[in-house]
Amino acid sequence: MELLNINYQKYKLDNGLEVILHQNKNLPAVAVNVWYKVGSAHETKGKTGIAHLFEHMMFQGSENVDKELHFKYVQEAGGILNGSTSIDRTNYYEKLPSNYLELALWLESDRMGYFLPALNQEKLDNQKDVVFNERLERYENQPYGLAWEILIKNLYESNHPYSWPTIGFADDIKNYNLDDVVIFFKKYYSPNNASLVVAGNFEDDKVKSLIDKYFANIKNGKRSNHLKVVNKKLTGNKVVFHEDNVQLERLYLSWPTGIAYGEDDAVLDILSDLLTGSKNSRLYKTLVFEKEIAQDVSAFQFSGKYAGHFTIVATAKPGHTLDEIKSEIFEEINNIKANGISSKELHRSKIGIKSSFVFSLQNIDSIADHLNSYNFYLNEPNSFSYDLNRYDKVTTEEIINVSGKYLSQPFVELRIIPKSSKT
Repeated sequence: MELLNINYQKYKLDNGLEVILHQNKNLPAVAVNVWYKVGSAHETKGKTGIAHLFEHMMFQGSENVDKELHFKYVQEAGGILNGSTSIDRTNYYEKLPSNYLELALWLESDRMGYFLPALNQEKLDNQKDVVFNERLERYENQPYGLAWEILIKNLYESNHPYSWPTIGFADDIKNYNLDDVVIFFKKYYSPNNASLVVAGNFEDDKVKSLIDKYFANIKNGKRSNHLKVVNKKLTGNKVVFHEDNVQLERLYLSWPTGIAYGEDDAVLDILSDLLTGSKNSRLYKTLVFEKEIAQDVSAFQFSGKYAGHFTIVATAKPGHTLDEIKSEIFEEINNIKANGISSKELHRSKIGIKSSFVFSLQNIDSIADHLNSYNFYLNEPNSFSYDLNRYDKVTTEEIINVSGKYLSQPFVELRIIPKSSKT
């Protein structure tokens, strides 16, 4: 299915910065998107969460842009901006009217090349407090908020880079110091560890001239961020109980799988959709509508650069147990292994995935992020058709095969229960 073909240019500055340009003069806007090839996987024990902290710190000002001015300049220009941190990468982005392209490039270059002169203890302490409070609000004081942290701790070996949460551990957050921040910046925030996408309405010669003006003189780094990762299989099932301030019990079942864009990645995505992706999906229909034993149910394939896992989550309705839900889940998994799925189900899932994918490309900032993502994982920015074709090619036999290949293996079972409950 040759649905999409995004024209682009890709080149590299002498300092190692990868540049990807996608021109679309039918739009009045331009998107600037920077990916740094560093995420929480590049941290070490005792220093967890520093990649996420850095995302915050990069909005605290640089040599020529005072604190909060990055937001002020972009928003006053009628644009939007933000950043995000994942296990594998950190990104920053702006979308503005096209006549403000130079503003966005200047802002991104100033913090890439000139962040350290503006760093001070007051800014660090402020953002340590912000991140610490974010952890309290979104994780520790949130119902079921520690589930992901507990899951990955049990799925991966303690020295695996995916075994700790992106937010970091509370004690680590408290103990960050200026030396930690300086070392991290010098190691990872350099042009040879980054890629810059500019997408939208611009003149080719002009944008290249601006990129050269603002980024070419930034010095590159000397260290590699390549990780040596060993993925060990679970030797047996793990059952973990966690008492929480919740009213309803919740079950998590998680199996180790494969990496992003690996041979089974798209098949597992479709399997998750067949199980819980809509009201007509198998587990949703059985657990929520027909037997009414679950409040909700969801499934997803998490795929990273170095590992992945398939997870099913279900919340019990009052008066029903997690054992009931677990039994029904495995009955459906075994049913798929034995009998497969209908062509109608598979077709419906593919159409839904295709529709969501195409809809996401209506925004130029989404296209820019896709270009950076494909470049990061596949080294080919124009992988839109390849990505979608992965799903279109999935067969019933592959669904059966991956169900047996992964969901017959040892798994982690996490049970979140009210604090008053007995284990």
